[in-house]
Amino acid sequence: MELDVTGVPERVSTGALPGWDDVESLLHGAYERSAAATDGVVADYIPILAAVDPDLFGICVAEVDGGVHAVGDAVHEFSIQSISKAFTYALVCQEIGHEVVGVRIGVNNTGLAFNSVVALELNDGHPMNPMVNAGAIATTALVPGVTPTAKWEFVQDGLSRFAGRRLTLDVTVYESEAATNLRNRGIAQLLESYGRLDVDPLDAVDVYTKQCSLRVNTRDLAIMGATLADGGVNPVTGERVVDESICRDTLSVLAATGFYERSGEWLFEIGVPGKSGVSGGIVTIAPGKAGLATFSPRLDSAGNSVRGQRATAYLSRTLGLNVFASGPHPPRESRSA
Repeated sequence: MELDVTGVPERVSTGALPGWDDVESLLHGAYERSAAATDGVVADYIPILAAVDPDLFGICVAEVDGGVHAVGDAVHEFSIQSISKAFTYALVCQEIGHEVVGVRIGVNNTGLAFNSVVALELNDGHPMNPMVNAGAIATTALVPGVTPTAKWEFVQDGLSRFAGRRLTLDVTVYESEAATNLRNRGIAQLLESYGRLDVDPLDAVDVYTKQCSLRVNTRDLAIMGATLADGGVNPVTGERVVDESICRDTLSVLAATGFYERSGEWLFEIGVPGKSGVSGGIVTIAPGKAGLATFSPRLDSAGNSVRGQRATAYLSRTLGLNVFASGPHPPRESRSA
């Protein structure tokens, strides 16, 4: 799509969250409303994830002014999994630019499962977007660094800056995933056969697997989301992680593809760009307002946290997060002069 907007200033339109006490009350209300849900099952295709306590549940809201609200198991650590895709994508966009990543990776929804091989074949080996596994592996392959170790250190450092603290590798999760990620290895080799990777495909998969195995908690995810909501500045540390334009690009991609083939349903019902992970985490971003994160391991058939979705839906409505929601403008005669 050729759109000439070079040099055109972009006006930002944002709102504000309710007051501190109201946010606290609504957060606890979301927890109480959602905690009773016991449907769904924990992920078992990665052996180590099958052993997690299914009753864990945490919610956190990080405001762009640095305020953090948390309830439940918000400091319990788990592996970030697919949520990492959004933040690695932002880091790569920062390094090599909007245009290059747009051409190499793409931004359109495949309409198929996150690990679909068919989607690659139907599109001549083009990943289509960075949130499916093929696109995420291709994105990680674009991370700067001559060696796999250098690429991994770049990813770890970058995601740590988003979180505002040093994130560490969960070695047990990494080893469990590395022993069972045959499909991802096959996807990477298929990408190579189409000329879509400039690095060794197995090295790319290994860095990607480590990326997914970083340990985070719900508070970390909320702050990472708030960094995207705050134009790339971590609201807790004050450090700029990426540029404002990179946040816009990342949130656009999340809106279209963050929940894979159910992304349209997510936007229709909840109206906030976000990303889920198979360990039970969900992060959503309300631009200019806050990052919202939930963690609960029981997943629905699409691999999304059952409690997390319910809590996010409630908070999207009560905190005014839906980016598509609007109200009538005051009548002309009542406007101030």
